[in-house]
Amino acid sequence: MSFERLTFELIVFDWDGTLMDSEARIVSCIHKAFAELNLPVPSREAARDIIGLGLDEAMARLMPGAGPGLRAELITHYRRHFLGGDATPSVLFPGVRETLDWLAGRGHRLAVATGKSRPGLDKSMRETGLGSYFHATRCADETFSKPNPQMLLELMEELGASPEETLMIGDTEYDLLMARNARVESLAVSYGVHPPERLMAHGPLACLDALSELRPWLERRAGESSTTGMGSLRGMGAVG
Repeated sequence: MSFERLTFELIVFDWDGTLMDSEARIVSCIHKAFAELNLPVPSREAARDIIGLGLDEAMARLMPGAGPGLRAELITHYRRHFLGGDATPSVLFPGVRETLDWLAGRGHRLAVATGKSRPGLDKSMRETGLGSYFHATRCADETFSKPNPQMLLELMEELGASPEETLMIGDTEYDLLMARNARVESLAVSYGVHPPERLMAHGPLACLDALSELRPWLERRAGESSTTGMGSLRGMGAVG
């Protein structure tokens, strides 16, 4: 398969807010965790703003000054609700399964880099049946929280892809900053947590309004690459 056809050999997705609409469930579990410990409950806006970070970093931002012990308690309560006690529904965004089908059939290597814990991602994979699409996954409790690039660096090493061959797709500035720190191009999606103007400040190649727009975007990208004789369009985006 020619490189022109696969402008990006490896495509890495964020999970929450990019593939799965889990915002309401995450916010609900955060609120319950704080309430159970008789702590001031964060606003909905504050709770949704930390989606995408690892849990320890998220709790530190929601409660500045909280020590490791209190953060660990909050995480324990959050996980108990998220993994079993909270019934708030989480569903895939429209077009996710169809887009993954197309990407897999085209020969792309697919991966996930998420701020979720490993138990949380595994639960979501089981619930959605998406696990078979992905060649590798990384969670914040296995490496470092975004925007540290370690998750992307490990995925590229495991799957044999260079930064020039890799594309990161996410709905938060944490995803885009992680990509920049790994010297990887990025795409933003506008339907998740952070608004488009906040996302575009971090230099993604584009901002998609639906994941179904990824297919025509990649096809246009490949056509431009073939026309100009370039195997990669690295350099046309904001990542240096």
